[in-house]
Amino acid sequence: MIVDAHHHLWDLSVRDQDWITDPPMGAIRRSFLEPDFVAVASEVSTSVLVQTVCVPEETPEFLAIAASSDVVGAVVGWVDLTSAGVGDALAELVDSPDGSWLRGIRHQVQGEPDPEWLCRKDVWNGLQQVGAHGLVYELLTLPHQMPAARRTVAALPQVRFVVDHCSKPAIGTDPGEWAELVRSLAAHENVTCKLSGLVTEADWTSWDVSQLRPYFEVVLDAFGPERLMFGSDWPVVLLAATYDEWLGAARELVSELTAGEQAAIFADTARRVYGL
Repeated sequence: MIVDAHHHLWDLSVRDQDWITDPPMGAIRRSFLEPDFVAVASEVSTSVLVQTVCVPEETPEFLAIAASSDVVGAVVGWVDLTSAGVGDALAELVDSPDGSWLRGIRHQVQGEPDPEWLCRKDVWNGLQQVGAHGLVYELLTLPHQMPAARRTVAALPQVRFVVDHCSKPAIGTDPGEWAELVRSLAAHENVTCKLSGLVTEADWTSWDVSQLRPYFEVVLDAFGPERLMFGSDWPVVLLAATYDEWLGAARELVSELTAGEQAAIFADTARRVYGL
């Protein structure tokens, strides 16, 4: 059995997801609920449910799902990092009836127009509060935002960071600049990385494992298996692959590693990072 360190759920009857309204997103413009995930992720023993929208109401909803689920073992939620009341908001979540399931916080930094957003003083204050409440912070960044991420993780060594989706390299292009930025992030021991999201950064209809391998090898070399963890990014992955197709691709990528190294990527790293 494996740990899926990154998946989503949403119910369009509760809240729209405005980021899936464009026609190319048609394959995932419907509700995806916890039973749907359980049905497709038959090999998953435990999972990490990750926020999808920057609204405060979603996180308590996800905590309630985790409390009632046999599979969801942790939640990565959202708070406004720039708010002067961020510490109080985090305390309220942690102290809520289902707050024990909260293990991390994320913000869609990839959508921020300012490439230096992560380096804002108010954001750093919010990140310090995340760390003070015993939570990880997930970096959802694009390659041009990675220099700010690098400065942030260096400035806040007391905060544990997780890089989502390998910071979304453009599959099929020269990985050189992205690779150097990945290595600079990995130089900081307070950073781990998710092996996730690669197929949706490739051509959705023609990707294959050979196209993904150069990018996998970069993150493997930079972080090592003990700081790398598998995530499906379901249901977003459905734009390019089924759950089993991406899981099979990930297994092919790690096939030459030892059994212990594979176990780290598919379970042990996530268990340690999220306290599963």
